[in-house]
Amino acid sequence: MRNNQGGAVGTRAEHTAAIGWTMFAAAVMIVVGAFDVIQGFVALFKDDVYVVGASGLIITADYTAWGWALIIWGAVLILAALSLFAAGGFGRWFAIAVVTVNMIGQFAFFPAYPLWGVVAIGLSLAVLWALTLGWRDVREAMRT
Repeated sequence: MRNNQGGAVGTRAEHTAAIGWTMFAAAVMIVVGAFDVIQGFVALFKDDVYVVGASGLIITADYTAWGWALIIWGAVLILAALSLFAAGGFGRWFAIAVVTVNMIGQFAFFPAYPLWGVVAIGLSLAVLWALTLGWRDVREAMRT
């Protein structure tokens, strides 16, 4: 839609809020990705941290494989966060897909760290909300 002067409808405050939420999403993804990398190193070098009673974790691979998977996945999360700064459609969809997979993957850690699992899933939901909120405003404002 256009206003009477031919410009796009949307206030500066709406643009600023949308950019703010996108930057929040990118920052949270970087932090969660960094935590995933740290968890990966812990799984590699001190795997007894993740041993949980008789029930064990949902993870069926050995801790070395799981550690490398977490390190790589943390790097992917960080790359997805950095792609948001380009304000392209690919970066947004890539970030949405990565955060969704990360959110589902956090269920594997519930037996070991239920509080962190709930926090990570909550942060992922906040990121998904931020990435689906006013993306058009973000693209317009970041490209000017």
